[in-house]
Amino acid sequence: MPTYTYVCKSCGHKYDKFQTITSQPDTICPECEGTVERVIGGGVGIVFKGSGFYITDYKRNNGNSAKEGNSETKKEKSESKASA
Repeated sequence: MPTYTYVCKSCGHKYDKFQTITSQPDTICPECEGTVERVIGGGVGIVFKGSGFYITDYKRNNGNSAKEGNSETKKEKSESKASA
């Protein structure tokens, strides 16, 4: 269920309310019974939780990247074919 923020036009009271998307928005301030308006929020930013997102979390092949490891293997194969 989304959280909506409301601000009273009369007294400036600001409050949050859990409501379903289909429910009618609040119109009366719980403090002064003035008119309230729903504020459009910026939403929530991306939050990364847990371990991860570090260069050390990815497996490397003997200190070389996977691409470099593959090119080394190709060189060794071509050298062994040339000497045979």
